[in-house]
Amino acid sequence: MSVTITALEAENVKRIKAVALTPAPTGLTLVGGNNNQGKTSVLDALAWALGGDRFRPNAAQRDGAVAPAHLKVTLSNGVIVERKGKNSTLTVTDPTGRRSGQQLLNAFIEPLALDLPRFMEASDKEKADILLRIIGIGTELHVRDLEIKSLYDKRTFTGQLAQQKKHFAEELISYPDAPEEPVSASDLIRQQQEILARNGENQRKRNQLDKLIDEKNQLNFTLRDLDEKIEDLKEEYEQTQAKFTDLEKQIFQARKSAAQLQDESTAELEASIRGIEETNRKVRANLEKSRAEDEAARYASDYDKLTEAITQKRADRMALLNGADLPLPELSVEDGALTYKGKHWRDMSGSDQLRVAAAIVRRLNPDCGFVLLDKLEQMDMTTLTEFGRWLEAEHLQAIATRVSTGSECQIIIEDGMVKDAEPPVTEKPQPRSWTKGAF
Repeated sequence: MSVTITALEAENVKRIKAVALTPAPTGLTLVGGNNNQGKTSVLDALAWALGGDRFRPNAAQRDGAVAPAHLKVTLSNGVIVERKGKNSTLTVTDPTGRRSGQQLLNAFIEPLALDLPRFMEASDKEKADILLRIIGIGTELHVRDLEIKSLYDKRTFTGQLAQQKKHFAEELISYPDAPEEPVSASDLIRQQQEILARNGENQRKRNQLDKLIDEKNQLNFTLRDLDEKIEDLKEEYEQTQAKFTDLEKQIFQARKSAAQLQDESTAELEASIRGIEETNRKVRANLEKSRAEDEAARYASDYDKLTEAITQKRADRMALLNGADLPLPELSVEDGALTYKGKHWRDMSGSDQLRVAAAIVRRLNPDCGFVLLDKLEQMDMTTLTEFGRWLEAEHLQAIATRVSTGSECQIIIEDGMVKDAEPPVTEKPQPRSWTKGAF
C-alpha cells in the first residue's frame, strides 16, 4: 500500500501559530483561507517534516513566537515524524517503536510530491525525460525520434526541391512547332550546295545551247557567202551543209533538253539556314523544360516515398508508446515534449496539468501515495470535483491550498490557526512533553 498522511500537527512554523489537520486518506483535502493567513505554511511544514533540511523554509520560525517550531506528522504506515526543539531535531519512529532518520523517509517519500511546482515548471524536455525514464523506453524512443526527424528534414528538403523544380519548369517557355532535335547547319548547307551544283549544271547546258546557236548563226552567214560562190565552192558547200544539218540536230536535241530543265529553289533552305539558331534555341528550350519536368516529378516521387517512411516510423514509435505502461492513458511524448490528449503542456487545462503531474510523480515512487498542491483557486468547483474524483479513483491523496473560505475547504486557516479553534497560549509556556493532538 502507498503511504499517505494521516495527521499533521504544526506550531510556530512560518505563519502557523497552531494547526492540526487530518486529511482524507484519498482524494482532495483543501486548506482554505484568505491571502497571507498561513495556508501555504501548512504545505511547507509537511514538506519540511518529510523532505528534510533541503525543504526547510528560510524563515522556519514564526515571527514573534516564544516557543520553537514544532512539527509532528503521522503516516499511514505507522511512522511518526517529529521536529522539535531549538534546532528542530528530526525524530522518525517506525511502528515497532525503533527510531530511524531521514533515510527511512527517503525510501517511500518522493521529493517531487513535496514540491510539485518543480515538476510543473520544468521544461517540456525535462518533463518528457522523466516520463520516459519511468516507462523505461527513453533511449529506444529517442532513437525513433531521431530517425523520424532525419526523414522529416530530408522530406522537407526534397519537397522544397520538388517545388523549385516544378516552378522552374512552369516558367520555362516551350515551342510546340519546333523539331524534337537541334537542326544541323552543315546538313542544310550540304543540301544547298547539291542544289546549287545541279542548277550550275543546268546553266552549263544553257550556255552550251547559246554557244551552239551562235555557232549556227556564224555558219548561216558563211552559207550565204558560199551561196554566191556555190559553183566554185560546191564541195565546200556540201560539207558545210552536212555540218549544218548535224548542228540542226544537235540544236534540236539541246533545245528539247533545255526546255525540260527546271531549276530548284534554295529559298526554303536559305530561310532554314538563316533561322537555324532560332529553331535550335526553341529545341533547346523544349528539351530543358522536359528535363525540368522530369526532375520535378522525380523529386515529387522521392517526397512521397519519404512521407511513407515517416508514416511507418511514426507507427513504430506509436506502437512502442502504446506498449509502454504509462501513468495515464493518452499520455505521450511527441518531438521530445510531453503531451496529454494530443496537447502540449502549455495548451493543457490547469486540471489536466495537475492530473499529469500527480500521475507521473506517483509513478516515480509508487510507495508515495500523496502530493502537495498550492494555489488551487484557479480551478472552478466543477473542475475541483472532477479532479477530486480522479484522485480517489487513483487511490491518491492530495493536500492543497485554495484562496477561499467556502464549504469545499476541509479547514480554513485564519491568522495562522484553524478557524474557530481555541487560540494558543501567548505567555511563555512551561516545559512540557508533546502529546498527540494537544498543544
